Amino acid sequence: MIQRRMRRRRWRRNVAVLIALVVCSAFLFYLAGDALAEGDRPASVFVLPVEGTMEAGLASFVRRGVQQAEEQGADVLLVRISTLGGTIDSALDIRDLLLETPLDTVAFIKGRAWSAGVLVAIACEQVIMAPGSSIGAAEPRPAEEKIISAWRAELEETAIHRGRDPELLAAMVDSDMEIEGVVEEGKLLTLTASRAMELGLIDGISSTEMQALASLGIHPAEMVSIQPTTLEMFARFATSPFVAPLLLAAGFFGLLVEVVMPGFGVFGLLGLSSLAAYFVGHIAAGYAGLSIALLFVFGMGMLVTEAFIPEFGVFGVGGMLAMMASIYLASPTPVAAMRSILVAFGTLVATVVILIRMGHRFPLWRRLLLSEALTTAGGYVSQSSLKELEGQRGVTITPLRPAGTVEFDGIRADVVSEGGFISSGVVVDVIRVAGRRVVVRSVVDQK
Repeated sequence: MIQRRMRRRRWRRNVAVLIALVVCSAFLFYLAGDALAEGDRPASVFVLPVEGTMEAGLASFVRRGVQQAEEQGADVLLVRISTLGGTIDSALDIRDLLLETPLDTVAFIKGRAWSAGVLVAIACEQVIMAPGSSIGAAEPRPAEEKIISAWRAELEETAIHRGRDPELLAAMVDSDMEIEGVVEEGKLLTLTASRAMELGLIDGISSTEMQALASLGIHPAEMVSIQPTTLEMFARFATSPFVAPLLLAAGFFGLLVEVVMPGFGVFGLLGLSSLAAYFVGHIAAGYAGLSIALLFVFGMGMLVTEAFIPEFGVFGVGGMLAMMASIYLASPTPVAAMRSILVAFGTLVATVVILIRMGHRFPLWRRLLLSEALTTAGGYVSQSSLKELEGQRGVTITPLRPAGTVEFDGIRADVVSEGGFISSGVVVDVIRVAGRRVVVRSVVDQK
């Protein structure tokens, strides 16, 4: 009897121990699984570089990169940042993409995250900086109160959304912002990696991307580097706020010179190539379609039509409006459109003025400029003698596009064709003279 009771007690005790072991094991597995879910886990990491000037082409590349990472089942999107800034609209586009993606986002500031780069960095869930890197100096240009207020609000709201101190971000934008012990009034805040860590703005300092991920408990099962295609790299170049206006200016200048110079040559090719580069870049960046480029070509066609009509009228005005509209529609924002148009025409005017004043020093430009005095001894006539040309017949010395030069019995005069292109060596008649305007018509067209 006693032995039976002892066996029962041992059996109950063993059962209790077994139950306790099962409960403890389940609890430990739960904790291990929870820790694995939160941090130390193998993950598919996609690396997205945000480097160089931030413009429309970069925003388009980031959009494609985020979409690729989502479609290929990435767990973590590591955004490698090294930028001095760029356009606000491009930074806002990238910020929205990073906030909306379901992927875990980690910003690794490799060099500098200045100006618009600040917004991209804090839009990520985790921010790690490399030793020697910096973040800040985010005052917009132009530093107008309206722009500063809107830009500051975007940074503060993004900081709050990611659980960071909005005052630190405000001090990077607004020099009127003062934080005791951090930045004085009248100065913009820029932080080194160690100072940013000290103030709690970032989550860590690491020398490499792998160390940055490890510090967050992420162990990559694979790392995929997202690289821009050749077309995306070209789009970044063509949509740069510095390059885009220059492409337009070069395009207009080349076409202007080609109209003045006889024949089609290098300047016509330069003009068409520059304009094609502008529209191809903006189309590749996703800010324009083929229809907008065709609108620009249509406008050019109207201007060419106007060139063969003596009076400036509906074709000239319509062509200019169509070209300006296409440039406006191809730009990412109205501000970018106006900047491109104003800089392009400003550069064009300045270039023409310089060539008029100094072009005589270069043989190439003597074809564009009148380097000789238009004297009677040189075969030219004065304004008082132009009326005498009415009804006379002469031969074109230069092509009329519609303006050019005609020789009348050894006397040269600048004339305008009545309504079309006339090549050199063609016999023409003067049909009317109005002031200094001599209008001629080809003898062939009169038959």
